Amino acid sequence: MCTICGNLVGLSRRALLTGVTCVATAAMAPMLLGTISPASAQTPVSPAEAAQRLADGNTRYVGGEARNTDYSVGRAARAAGQAPYASIVSCADSRVAPELVFDEGPGDLFVVRIAGNFVDEEGLASLEFGNAVLGSRLIMVLGHTSCGAIEATIDVVQNGTELPGHLPALIRKLRPGIEKAIAQNPADLLAAATAENVRVNVAYLKAATPIIAEAVASGELDIVGGVYDIATGKVTMV
Repeated sequence: MCTICGNLVGLSRRALLTGVTCVATAAMAPMLLGTISPASAQTPVSPAEAAQRLADGNTRYVGGEARNTDYSVGRAARAAGQAPYASIVSCADSRVAPELVFDEGPGDLFVVRIAGNFVDEEGLASLEFGNAVLGSRLIMVLGHTSCGAIEATIDVVQNGTELPGHLPALIRKLRPGIEKAIAQNPADLLAAATAENVRVNVAYLKAATPIIAEAVASGELDIVGGVYDIATGKVTMV
């Protein structure tokens, strides 16, 4: 049995580019190879380079010197495939737009968004695809100031507030970081809980076997966390 049939880790750029070894691989290869641009396949970005590029882009954004303002540039090239160099786990908050925050254009970032910027099973699968197939070399869990999902979780944990609909399912995912922050009795609970939620999800991703954890262990991928300040535009690493 080939690595792709036996283990999703086999869905790597190297495996797809060096040949197919079974019927399942042969069937999937054209679709997956279509997501990889030739330039990216030849010049992979290291985790350190990816982190620096994000930092540089955020500096331009904060300073009002953004370069990516014409999203029609490169449209034809993007139609042929994608090769995002970094993945972002972002909150669904409408004030947080990762491509703007890091001064990037379409095709540069693989973004997974959900209220509270946590990683569930579906989000993990997306991030695995971003790394193993698209070649992303960095994952950033990006929290932000004034996060309503974090505030709501604090309210539920501290006051026993009952939320309607499917919101309790979201709260359950956020509780670990918020409860840890509350136990520390910080002066600014919302800020501490926001940062702790990021750290909890970074730790979760680093241990997420088989694909993400193995990529981190090999040095092909790094996981980092940051908090975006809505007022200033600056991302601070946590």
